[in-house]
Formats: sequence, C-alpha cells, structure tokens
Amino acid sequence: MRRAASSTPFSPKTPRRTLDRVAGSEPECSRARGAALKILVSADMEGATGVTWPADVEPGSPQWQRFRVLFNGDVNAAVAGLFDGGATEVLVNEAHSNMRNLLLEDLDERADLLTGRHKTLSMMEGVDADVDGVVFIGYHAGAGRDGILSHTYLGNSITGVFLDGDPASEGWLNAALADEYGVPVLLVTGDDHTCDDAAAYAPDCQRVAVKKAVSRYAAVCHPPTRTGKLIRAAAVASMARAGHRTGVVRPHRVTVEFDATHLALAATAVPTVERTGARAVGYDAGSMRDAMTCFKTLTYVVDGAIEDGFG
Repeated sequence: MRRAASSTPFSPKTPRRTLDRVAGSEPECSRARGAALKILVSADMEGATGVTWPADVEPGSPQWQRFRVLFNGDVNAAVAGLFDGGATEVLVNEAHSNMRNLLLEDLDERADLLTGRHKTLSMMEGVDADVDGVVFIGYHAGAGRDGILSHTYLGNSITGVFLDGDPASEGWLNAALADEYGVPVLLVTGDDHTCDDAAAYAPDCQRVAVKKAVSRYAAVCHPPTRTGKLIRAAAVASMARAGHRTGVVRPHRVTVEFDATHLALAATAVPTVERTGARAVGYDAGSMRDAMTCFKTLTYVVDGAIEDGFG
C-alpha cells in the first residue's frame, strides 16, 4: 500500500501549480486502473441521517450521543462502498465542532481516523497531491440558505460567504481547495439542499439526500437502514472517477457578511482583511489554501467578538 513520505497517512504536500486549465473542464485522471487509490473522507455532522436540531450535533448532549451513532453509520457505509469500488486506503477526517464525534471502536477497521481539533486545513486536513478523491459525508447548506442547520463555520453570526462572487457553502469552499490539489469530489451526502449545492460545485459527483428539509430545523428523514444502502451504493459508483488530476493554483477573492457591524470591525484585525461595508469584509488570496487559512483565522477572531444577547 502506497504511503505519503511521513509516518502519518496523507501528509500535506504542495499542490502542483499550473495555470492552463479551461474553466469548467476536468483533466483526465493520471492514475492507472489497478493502482493504489487513496480516498479522503471529510465527515461533518449536520447533514447526517436523522439530524434536524442543534442539540443533535452539540457534543455532550443526550441527543448527540444518539446521533453520533447514526453519523458513524453514514461514514461506515461510505467507507464500505469506497473499498467495494476499489479504494486501497481511506482516511476519515472528523470535520464537526470539536472534531471528536465519531466512535473509533465502531469504525470500519479498514479505514483510519483523523480526530481532534487545531488542524491546519481543518475540515480538509489530509488533502494533498497524492489523494485520488474526496468524499463529503454529513454536509449541509451554507449560511443564509435553506437547509437543515444551514451555516458556514459559525452557527448564526456569518450570514453569507462568497468565493469569487459565488455564494459558498463549506462544501463549495472545500471543493475549491481540493481542486487546487487536483483531487475530485466523488460523493456528497446531506439533505436535499446540500445535494443541490453539490450539483453546482461538483456536477459530476454522486449525491445522496438522506433527508428532505422542511425548515431549518425540520426534515422528512430516511431511516438509517435505507440511507446506509444508498450511501454505500453511491460510494461504489463514485470510485469510477477516482484518480488524481492536475491541480490549479490561482488567486481568489473572499467576501464575508455578518449579522452585526462590530463583527466586521473585529474581522479586520486579521491581516489582508478589509471592511467593504457596515457588516461585510473581503480579502484577496493568492491560492485557495491561503484563502482557507485566512478564513479560518477570521472565524476564530469573530467568534471571540460575539456577545451574549446582541451577537
């Protein structure tokens, strides 16, 4: 089994720079069939089977204890399907809240688990130029959009994020980062709005709607026996597109809107971030990796400026 040149699987590497891709095109896979295939699974929780309410995903709550089991089931279904489809190595990166939600003892034994917080690339830790595909499990719609527990990084204080002028969910941002490394998005699971969003940022990926949103806190949910089968089958099918492409490093413009003026002011403490309106800031980055590390820093600063009662 091929490993990255370090003691841990999926060690970060510099993306391969090229500027000649035609927008919207997808270069041919550079990995021959039968070769080792590394897959990264980025596992968030709001889009997991059955989840509809904030307490369902709040670490330590009784509801979280229940739904982390269903979350584990979604991840295991994806892992099983990826191996069924030809994956030789799967790393699951925890991407929700404190990033300590999945039950290692119940994880498919063929996968490895990257658990815990304070990772350079956060939800996308583990992506590099040797990864052959990424899977988004339990994802959700972005801030200011319809969908179960919709948000972008912060629960309510961020009302909109835009990447190069396009409304950007966490999935949209993470897909752009993966593209910089030449890694295709293979599969996305979540509610119906999440799947619609994925169709825009990764039109060739497999999509599984495990629930249909009725409001931000209500959904028609499929039982785990059904969602597990759907996710596993989609994961198998998704492996047909696995294989590294040529990455594209290019500059990006990020705009962030907040629900209170003082949060925009607080965000300007981050170098390169400038106020563009009463409740908005923006910044330019030379790469998507730089754009994401700046955005993560911005969210830390803004989160610390939120005041009880007034936001």
